Amino acid sequence: MSIRKAVIEDAPAMARVHVDCWRTTYKGLLPDEMLEKLSYDERTKLWENNIQNERGFIYVAEKDDGQIIGIASGEKREKSKDANVGDLTTVYLFKEEQGKGIGARLTNQILEDLYTLGCTTIYVEVLANNQSRIFYEKMGATLHQEEQVTLRGENVDMLIYEWKKEA
Repeated sequence: MSIRKAVIEDAPAMARVHVDCWRTTYKGLLPDEMLEKLSYDERTKLWENNIQNERGFIYVAEKDDGQIIGIASGEKREKSKDANVGDLTTVYLFKEEQGKGIGARLTNQILEDLYTLGCTTIYVEVLANNQSRIFYEKMGATLHQEEQVTLRGENVDMLIYEWKKEA
């Protein structure tokens, strides 16, 4: 298993990870209708665009046989009231691959890249009732803020965690 930068040819496999992870992770947390409407084609275009535009950092976790089983992305905020802020925007890993340290490796790669860019604070958003928040807590993130947001037309409670780089 390896972690590497994503390339444009990875986009369809990344879309599969993205959509399938949403469907397993958010089942019971978001309406089934919303999850059923997720589109591999739509997500493929999203990842192609992100990779082509070199938006931030995008990595894949790849098995020895070439199967992409996880993805992660992050970027430095262009506009922020606070300087040197970044976001961990994506960490998705097939359910059967969780608990093996792969998510931690993906997350640490994004954090390392953002710290290298000078970010001193990195945020990640997670649904309040999503057990993934425990993963971020184990990774050293602390709860920064709670808010209600609209996600695909649904009001949801969101937790915002942060990592602060020590000087």
